Amino acid sequence: MAKLTEYRQKVQDLLTELANYGSSDSEVESQLIFDTERDHYQLAHVGWRNKHRIYGCVLHLDIKDGKIWIQHNGTEFDIGVRLAEMGIPKQNIVNGFHSSYMRQFTDFAVS
Repeated sequence: MAKLTEYRQKVQDLLTELANYGSSDSEVESQLIFDTERDHYQLAHVGWRNKHRIYGCVLHLDIKDGKIWIQHNGTEFDIGVRLAEMGIPKQNIVNGFHSSYMRQFTDFAVS
């Protein structure tokens, strides 16, 4: 349970840090979405730019079976490396956006 609590806090800290970079457009809001009951965490951009709707998930992380799954990474950062730098072992980080076949060629967990 201590590891789950630690992972939840680190995931929220990372998304909060990235949300604080904000958007270059004042009409586009960075929204943090934390479902701490089901362990789904997202950073989304919502708003308008030049009369066009902006809506999209920037980063999506889940915690499943004691591991952090990177489901989507629309940032310029290597989120797996950032999580490892925060003290999370690479064997507890899964690049979920890669196929299970491709995951075996990384330093991170396969599943």
